[in-house]
Amino acid sequence: MQIPFSFRLSAFTFLTAFVFIMVCSSCWMNPNTQTPGQSYLQGEWQQDSVPGQKQLLTYSLYHFRFTCDSFFVSIKSFSKVNYGADSCMKGGHWTEYTRGHYEQRNDTLFLKGQFCNLDYTIKEDPGCFRIGVYEEFFKVTKKTDSLVQLSSTTGVIPIDARLIKRNTCHIKPL
Repeated sequence: MQIPFSFRLSAFTFLTAFVFIMVCSSCWMNPNTQTPGQSYLQGEWQQDSVPGQKQLLTYSLYHFRFTCDSFFVSIKSFSKVNYGADSCMKGGHWTEYTRGHYEQRNDTLFLKGQFCNLDYTIKEDPGCFRIGVYEEFFKVTKKTDSLVQLSSTTGVIPIDARLIKRNTCHIKPL
C-alpha cells in the first residue's frame, strides 16, 4: 500500500513546523545589562564565628560581597588536621576566593561562579586549592535588616552573616 502524496507532504510540513517552533522557542537574547539582584543583599556580609568552633576540627568563615547580581566570596578555612603541604595550609589557615552570578528564587539563593585568585581574577593554576566551578545553594533566612542566616545544602553549619557595609546597585552594561 502506498501513502498518498498529499499525506506525506502534510506530515513533512507538520514536522518542519514543529522543529522550527522548538528551535525558536528554545533561544532568547541574553540581557545586555546586569540585573539589579536582591536589594536586601546589596553590600558586604561577614560571618564572625561558627557555633562550637573551638571543638570543631575544621570550619570556615565567609565574607560575602553582593553587587547587583554579582557575588564575591572569601572563604577562610581553619583546620586542626593537616590536609596537605604546610606551604599551602599555612599551619591550618588558608583562604579561597570565588566570584560569579547569583539568583534568588523563593527562599533559595543560588551562587554560581569560579574559584579565583586574591584579586578575583579567574584561577587557572590549581596550586594547592580548589579550581574551576563554584556552585552553592543556600536557604536564606532574613533575621533582621543587618543579619541573614544562610543554610548550605551541602553543609550542616549555618552561616550567620552580619551586614558590615551597605551599598546600592548601579546597573552596568555587560
